[in-house]
Amino acid sequence: MKKKIFALVLALVMALSLAACGKENTPAASGSGSASGSEPAALSGDLVLYCTMTENDINALLDCFAEVYPDINVEVVNGSAGELVTRLQGEKENPVGDLVWGGMADSDGMKNADVFEAWVSVHDSENGAGWTSPNGLYSMDHLSTVAFCVNTELEAELGLNIQSYEDLLDPKLEGKIIFSDPNSSSAAWNNLCNIMSVYGNDSDEAWTYIEGLMKNLVIAGSSSACFKSVQQGEYVVGLTYEDGAITLVKDGATNIEVRYPSNGTSASVFGCGLVKNGPNQENAKAMIDFICSAEGQTALAAAQEGTLRYTNSGYTAPEGAWLKPSSEITWVDRDVEYLTANKDAILEHWNSLMADVQG
Repeated sequence: MKKKIFALVLALVMALSLAACGKENTPAASGSGSASGSEPAALSGDLVLYCTMTENDINALLDCFAEVYPDINVEVVNGSAGELVTRLQGEKENPVGDLVWGGMADSDGMKNADVFEAWVSVHDSENGAGWTSPNGLYSMDHLSTVAFCVNTELEAELGLNIQSYEDLLDPKLEGKIIFSDPNSSSAAWNNLCNIMSVYGNDSDEAWTYIEGLMKNLVIAGSSSACFKSVQQGEYVVGLTYEDGAITLVKDGATNIEVRYPSNGTSASVFGCGLVKNGPNQENAKAMIDFICSAEGQTALAAAQEGTLRYTNSGYTAPEGAWLKPSSEITWVDRDVEYLTANKDAILEHWNSLMADVQG
């Protein structure tokens, strides 16, 4: 199986390691939602995956998917949700991509109906309560939990102990907190939603807090910078998502910690979208069904060493998973319906306030 990963700016080829998905984790055919109902061995040809996920996640998917569909050649275009949707919109008359994995959030509503088919995986109904498709366009598969990525060495130099949202307002952190742009980054919008969930949706308290926080923020061009640049010592804190930051810890980073706001955290549910009129729809449906099945998610979680929380009620996380147990995290409720309906207005307020604060 030929596997290539193309960054939107820099192309690269990623190594294959089938050992990460041992045979004990290999899922059986999912009963794909494809029209043909083909068995895995009958599927071959090409597949172009647009993806917002980390390198760790992508490697796991390519390796595990190859165990079931060895004759499908997968190419991956990696970028932010905003970049990939813009690319899809530009390709509508002659689509290149076949599906998107990651970055497609439960709060998106129907805004991407022009680029995705109204199709969901047969496994979407197996998800936990509140985690099924909100729009008939996305097949939901994983959670993205809001977290702080903290450089503990720089934190100690400043004499800080960053645990809550209020701790981020310390003047010592001016220009030392990195955040991506919620207008284009699903991770940033996820974080903004969590602030709203903690302080009240569109409330005066929430906007007063955000205005104070903006004084300390540096806006990055990509969501991955919110954990990578913290580990590299460029910033003290990144407002991010647990999967990306915890993967750095798994890979040996000793100068960062993943912390969950003591005020409370919540998660966006993310999924896959089938590109409208994509050139390889049967292969794309097979991959989406694989990602959404309990067997597929169990295999992926094992290959990732438990760095991502999945949605299928039947999936099993591996022993020794890197993620903090849910029981040890303070959770807050998120009103997804409200945030979806008011996203444009919230972002307009954010942009106006940012212009006032940072110019």
